[in-house]
Amino acid sequence: MKYIGDKRFYKTLLMVAVPMVIQNGITNFVNLLDNLMVGQLGTEMMSGVSIINQLMMVYAISIFGMVSGASIFSTQFYGQGNNEGMKHTFRFKVISSLIITIIWIAVFYFFRSGLINLFLHDDGTGVNLALAFDSAEQYLYIMLIGLIPFTFSQVYASTLRETGQTILPMVASIIAVLINFVGNYILIFGHFGAPKLGVAGAAIATVASRFVESGIVLTWTHLNTARFKFMIGVYKSLYVPVTLIKQIFIKGMPLLLNETLWSVSQAMLTQAYSTRGLSAVAAFNISGTVGNLFNVVFISMGSAIAILVGQKLGSGDLDGAYDTDRKLLFVSFVTGIITGAIMFAFAPLFPKFYNTSDEVRSLAMMLLCVNACYYVVYSVYNATYFTLRSGGKTMLTFFFDSFSLLLISVPFAYVLTQLTDLPLYVCFALVQGVEALKCVVGVILIKKKIWLVDLVKELS
Repeated sequence: MKYIGDKRFYKTLLMVAVPMVIQNGITNFVNLLDNLMVGQLGTEMMSGVSIINQLMMVYAISIFGMVSGASIFSTQFYGQGNNEGMKHTFRFKVISSLIITIIWIAVFYFFRSGLINLFLHDDGTGVNLALAFDSAEQYLYIMLIGLIPFTFSQVYASTLRETGQTILPMVASIIAVLINFVGNYILIFGHFGAPKLGVAGAAIATVASRFVESGIVLTWTHLNTARFKFMIGVYKSLYVPVTLIKQIFIKGMPLLLNETLWSVSQAMLTQAYSTRGLSAVAAFNISGTVGNLFNVVFISMGSAIAILVGQKLGSGDLDGAYDTDRKLLFVSFVTGIITGAIMFAFAPLFPKFYNTSDEVRSLAMMLLCVNACYYVVYSVYNATYFTLRSGGKTMLTFFFDSFSLLLISVPFAYVLTQLTDLPLYVCFALVQGVEALKCVVGVILIKKKIWLVDLVKELS
């Protein structure tokens, strides 16, 4: 059938997507439990940690963008069976990601006060802004230590996934998040004779887990070079062909800019909502953390599209790539409806577990309900985005994604929060309406087949 695949199709999809769903699901579930533990410390400290995590998201997404830019080529190189091409793209990932990490460490360290204060606004509810600032700064200092191992984990894990090896990154991530969870329980509250460190304990546990995850992924990969031949002698040279670098920048730089500007736009949206007070920061922290637990479905589907469609494109099977993508878009649509319904049903439950005010809990619940109603839009839009990206249409995705956020969503959010008295959840719902328009445009672009391109053939 046109939109329904056969047993082989769904078996392949499940083999690729399920490990990522499990990995991301466990990661975000444990992150939710971690967030709940920090939430027991009070609104100010929870908000301080939330602010830093919002800033750290900008860094993490920029790494994802750089790695993804190279992954467009390495996925197709793998489909072609080109080990030298894989080796060169891997080196590019390592070098470029380390440069980005060093830049962000400097930015976070030297501009920390200004960045944190952007999100601190008094809403007249008696919150202690100084305590929120101190908590954020303390948390940031420790989190900076974990950025280097995080970088290597992302580079190695992304490369393994491009080869279809999704199990090991999943196992490493699960072990890491469990260590993070146990570390949080011990260090935040001072259990088993450990000192009660509060937000500092949460940061220490997170950094420790990142070192463990990085160590597992790197060790396993280098012990299995017979399977991943492109890793043999990968560090004997830093050579990357100029032609490939040029092509990665042409196709990948828009992706890097897009991912970075997207995350910056998200931070700006949060900052716009934060002008309504620290309660807004706390409510968005709760809804965002809970929402991430449900987002694993469409995020994993996007990654599956990038892998399965990218490999088809790399092998030159353009008709097969289109047919596969059409079926994956339908799966995204169906799973979006189901997951959104589940999210809506549980929206009133999660905020009750936080040690915060009734006002924050109520707002968090309404924000979750809004997200649930838009979930199918998020799911289909994400699928169209990864489809366009798999064919190297990164300049198009740049204008399609982050450019629209910066030019439409962010100004719209500031107008609504500053010039109207609309409830914050109504402002949020109106701003998210832009995503529905982008979803329609995305489906139209997919049907036009402008993304059906064999990129590695163009290099030969």
